[in-house]
Amino acid sequence: MSRLGESIGSKLNIDFLRDQVIQNAYGNQNTPIATLDPRTLLIWYLFFGLFPWFVNNVVILFAWFLLVSLTTYLARIAPLVLVVFFVGVFSQTGYLLIVALFFGGNGTLIPALLVLTLKVSIVSLASVTVFSGLDPDQLASGLLYFKFPDQLTFSIAFAYRILPIMLEEYQHILLSYKLRGVSPVGGGLINNIKIMVNQVTVIMISFYPLILNTAKRSRTLIESLELKGYRRSMKNPKVRQIKLAHLEFKTNDLIFSLASFFFVMATAITSLYITL
Repeated sequence: MSRLGESIGSKLNIDFLRDQVIQNAYGNQNTPIATLDPRTLLIWYLFFGLFPWFVNNVVILFAWFLLVSLTTYLARIAPLVLVVFFVGVFSQTGYLLIVALFFGGNGTLIPALLVLTLKVSIVSLASVTVFSGLDPDQLASGLLYFKFPDQLTFSIAFAYRILPIMLEEYQHILLSYKLRGVSPVGGGLINNIKIMVNQVTVIMISFYPLILNTAKRSRTLIESLELKGYRRSMKNPKVRQIKLAHLEFKTNDLIFSLASFFFVMATAITSLYITL
């Protein structure tokens, strides 16, 4: 068990997290989902992120779950994102079943929780598909096309780009604290608890320099953008037109849209004959 714990701990480090973030944001550019126009994906996400909350038919929800599972597979999601998805779904719905059974509930709760679980899963997988299939520039361009504020679109693209840098800087800060501090020596239950408390403390206090350094970089970036006329240029229609000129609906977008539409219609018709 100790070797298993050491193996898991060696993999769950800052380098692993940074690689997973970069892979999820930039490593899926050759997938069938990434080749689609961002406007197509955003409209598709608008449907599967909103309409499942208004549907209570198990047949329809399960069919939609299979569809978004297929798109998630085609988007080649990073393993860490899938782990976070499963943990998130259980934390939102699974604990309700455990608490309900603990306080005297019975099996009649399972159908209702199944519907809720399917809804959360569909919306979550649709979100993962879209935001993993779009790189920051495509996502920002798609939002900009639908008249989202330019500050919002830039913030999203900037957050994608700076996140790997923040993870790397956080690792440097964490290592500097560990080098300057004295860690308790292992051996015995009390010392193991002290080691755990010391590690948690170092992790927590490392966030303060990270936030300060990020604020400094953000201010420098804003000042450089303002000097180059960023805000005025984004309000110019010609600049927006040039920025969005690369957007183009292709045959893949038509096939993807029609396939999704006919699948949704087929599930609606099937649900009239099959009830669960």
